Order: sequence, then structure tokens, then C-alpha cells
Amino acid sequence: MANGIVRVGLVGAGGNTRLRHAPGFRDQSGVEIVSVANRSRESGERFAGEFEIPKVYDSWVDLINADDTDAICIGTWPYMHRTLTLAALEAGKHVLCEARMAMNAKEAHDMLDASRLKPHLIAQIVPAPGTLDVDSTIQGLIADGYLGEILAVKLRVSNTEGRANRNDTFVDTEAPFHWRQNQLLSGYNAMSMGIWYEQLMRYVGPASKVSAMTKVCVRQRLDENGVMRAVSVPDHINVICQMACGAQADLSWSSVSGLQKGNELWLLGTEGTLNLKGAPNVLYGGRKGDTELSEIPIPAENKGAWRVEEEFINAIRGEEQITRTPFDVGVQYMEFTEAVARSSQTGQAISLPL
Repeated sequence: MANGIVRVGLVGAGGNTRLRHAPGFRDQSGVEIVSVANRSRESGERFAGEFEIPKVYDSWVDLINADDTDAICIGTWPYMHRTLTLAALEAGKHVLCEARMAMNAKEAHDMLDASRLKPHLIAQIVPAPGTLDVDSTIQGLIADGYLGEILAVKLRVSNTEGRANRNDTFVDTEAPFHWRQNQLLSGYNAMSMGIWYEQLMRYVGPASKVSAMTKVCVRQRLDENGVMRAVSVPDHINVICQMACGAQADLSWSSVSGLQKGNELWLLGTEGTLNLKGAPNVLYGGRKGDTELSEIPIPAENKGAWRVEEEFINAIRGEEQITRTPFDVGVQYMEFTEAVARSSQTGQAISLPL
């Protein structure tokens, strides 16, 4: 850092970088976004103009190795995350990497191993944001014994990522090929599976065994150049898990869910039940002896919010520890993601950790 200023370089200027990271860094005192590199010079210059970034690089290599940069924010698609993270750490730069962490578990482990060789550098994955407002309340209820012993978890997710019309989740045979459907760019990541698994781990911990079935409903789509491309990333996933805590989990993600809209999570225990519906999130609960669920209000002081860039900068300054999300948690959700893929391919249950 120069004169106490944390200087950030952006590699990849996609949707979340524009929506979250660039504004989030600009809101922090003593932080400067000094450079950006995107897939083209032209797009990088447009982004730099929008956010008053002084330097645009043609090459991410030059940006990462520049002497005027302390930290790298990686906003590319997953296929570049391992390469960029290892290069940034080797160059002595702190790393904030966009979710999903990597293409597969091996890449995620490589990133974790590299970060452990540089313990003085901060390595953070952008966290799963969907339950930040209710996490503290749910965790507190579980810790206070509201559920008793957790017996079962049930999750249903209607996934809209990559859809032109997010209000329509019927099968769309005419929609163009999206990068999230390209395994060469997204790896084993499918829909919001890793995101929701990270959120579940905040409540019930990791899975110890996974059995999965997946389905690709439209096997070919036209890309932006009019070329027919094979789709290998599933758009419907069913997973049965044995959780390490002893509970069983029944998890489903679908981007072809039709009139089943939104997300719903059930946590079933010996003494109580919690039901989260969203988005927006509304939490319901009931205890043994109740005849129906009641809404559980979320106190304002318990409502978490997006503070990723603030946490990253504070960690660099030694003012707090990374909790949302350290690399070892990212490895856990990448192992789960790969276990789902392996199970669906082989028809066998896959034990975790891999």
C-alpha cells in the first residue's frame, strides 16, 4: 500500500463487477481502483470511463504484475479463476475472486494450496448472497435449540440465471446458448447449486455422501455466431445427501420449473420446523405442539447485507477476518458440485470430502 491507500486492479468487468465490486470499492475510504483489463480493449475502456479508472490494460498479465497494484479483483467466468488467482498470489497481490470458485475441485484445491503458501495475503471468494439477510437469525435459532436435532433438509430452487425472461421458467427451445451452459467456461458449476450449498453449510454443515440425477432438457442451442452448440450443463438436478451432522437432505435445482417459482428451504428437527421462502426472503417457524407455522420477524440488527468489498479491504488492513467466504469453504462447495456430477455420470453415491 502507498500512503495507506489500497490500490485495486480489476480483471474482468462483467455484471457483478459493474453492479457490486466497482461501486463497493469506490465507497471505501482509502481505496483506489487503479486499473482494469477486460476481454477487449474497447470494453475495458468503456468500463474505465464509467468508473473513472485511470489505466486500461490489454493483458491481465501486465495488470497483475504492475507495481501500482496491491489487490486483484477477479470478475471473469470460472475458467480463468485458477490461472488468475495463482498468478496474483505469486505476484504478491491480495485476491478477491468471483463465485463460482473454479471449474472443478482440483482447481479449487490448487487455489487453496497457493493461498496457504502466502498466508500474509488475503484470499477471498465472493460469498453466496441469497440468504445474507436471514443467516444470523437462522443460525441463532438453531444454536438455541429451536429445531432440536436436525433430521432433514428439503430445498427447491427455481433457477433463472442465464434466462432472457426471468419470469418464464418453462423449457425454452429457442433461447441462445449461454456461457453458463458451456462446460468449457463454467466447469462443473450448474445453475445456483454451489451458491445454495454454501448457504446450506452455514446452517447444517457439509454433506458426507451425495447421490444425484441430472437432466439436460435442450441438448443443442445456437450461439451468438449462429453455430449449433452441444449443451452439457444440466438444467434440472435432483440430489439426495447424507449430511455430516446426521440429517438427510433432498435438494433440487431447476431452470425448467414452469409455474414452480422462487426458492423454498425446509429445516426439519425433533423440536421444531423452519421454512424459508424467497426471494424476497420470508422466514416461518413452529415448535412441537404448534398447529401451523408463523412468520418469524428478522430484527434489523440481525439482518446481514452485502459488504464483500468492505470485508476484503478491512482484512487487508488487518481489521477483520474473512468469513464470507474463505477459500476452504469454496473448496467444500466445489467438491460438492463435482460429487453431484460424478454421481450423475456413474449412478453411484459419492462420498465427501473427495
